[in-house]
Amino acid sequence: MAESNFVDYVKICCRSGKGGRGSMHMHRAKYMPNGGPDGGDGGRGGHVILRGNHNYWTLLHLRFQRHVFAGHGGNGGQSKSTGAQGEDKYIDVPCGTVVYDAETGEYLCDVKEDGQEVVLLKGGRGGLGNWNFRTSTNQAPRFAQPGEPMRERTVIMELKLLADVGLVGFPNAGKSTLLSVLSSAKPKIAGYPFTTMEPNLGIVSYHDGQSFVMADIPGIIEGASEGRGLGLRFLRHIERNSLLLFMVPGDTDNIRKEYEILLNEVSQFNPQLLDKQRVLAVTKSDLLDDELQEMLRVDLPTDLPVVFISAVAGTGLNELKDLLWQALNSESNKIKAITQEESIVHQNKDLSHLQQELEDEGEDEDISFVDIEEIDDLEDIDDLEEIEYEDL
Repeated sequence: MAESNFVDYVKICCRSGKGGRGSMHMHRAKYMPNGGPDGGDGGRGGHVILRGNHNYWTLLHLRFQRHVFAGHGGNGGQSKSTGAQGEDKYIDVPCGTVVYDAETGEYLCDVKEDGQEVVLLKGGRGGLGNWNFRTSTNQAPRFAQPGEPMRERTVIMELKLLADVGLVGFPNAGKSTLLSVLSSAKPKIAGYPFTTMEPNLGIVSYHDGQSFVMADIPGIIEGASEGRGLGLRFLRHIERNSLLLFMVPGDTDNIRKEYEILLNEVSQFNPQLLDKQRVLAVTKSDLLDDELQEMLRVDLPTDLPVVFISAVAGTGLNELKDLLWQALNSESNKIKAITQEESIVHQNKDLSHLQQELEDEGEDEDISFVDIEEIDDLEDIDDLEEIEYEDL
């Protein structure tokens, strides 16, 4: 089986740079025998920074990048010279990436926009040189501060696709066929369940050059919220969709029952998804005549718009696009911008299922930090007195 190019979660060990130590130096010159202290400050350690990049739509480029190390700050020098700043390390991620602490499941940050930068780990501050500690009673301080230590953290990055419309349905409900007809996307289509093994995005054209983005996720089954089938692996991708399009085949024994099963799985996964606008599309309607469609409408849910479509025959598609466009641009939908921070309630997360998936795919091997020499040689000074930053 060919390896998938769609990667929506990775585990990475990050480490910021340590701050450079301050210099303990006394100025000496023949024209200035008592020059006094002139030791410079150490440089700041490098940050680890996440940066949104619209050119990426998966985390594939980070799959084998197991460690991210920022540069260390340089030591201070004489003549009040400040040490070099450590090199910042940027991690480019697709928009919609959420980051959690791998050990505790604590929510850390969310990258939602192109070019957005979030400091994941701050570099250590550089130590102050002895020039900063001169006083009227201590005119020749013979101590300097060490730099702040580096910070380490193992994180799990989880991608949640950003789209306007998310397709929700059982396997073989016609989701991929609809996406291929309405957009230029080329998802795999076949006559057996779970043909779609990874999410697909497509841009649906509308009137006057307008468009919206549609996302197709693998089919879910009853019990998906508890891990059955593909389980939680792809349900998270509908959390960022503004509107959910439920799709149930017209030849199903009970359309209302299948819709309620799908709605229950979505609500079990995240109750907040019930606040999203929903549309029900009865697919494969080319198998139903007009009289049968009218009979089925009697038993269909009444709390959401319903449209009969056939992607193969091309019937009902314009009506569907009009319905989706009106719903996306309605005032009630505009008030809830899904990419706004106040509309998304992040909570600490149980990452056990992601840890298990990483182990199953051989991606969760030991990725502990490599050992490095943490203690540099100290300058030749008579007295070295460590001064805590909190005391300054």
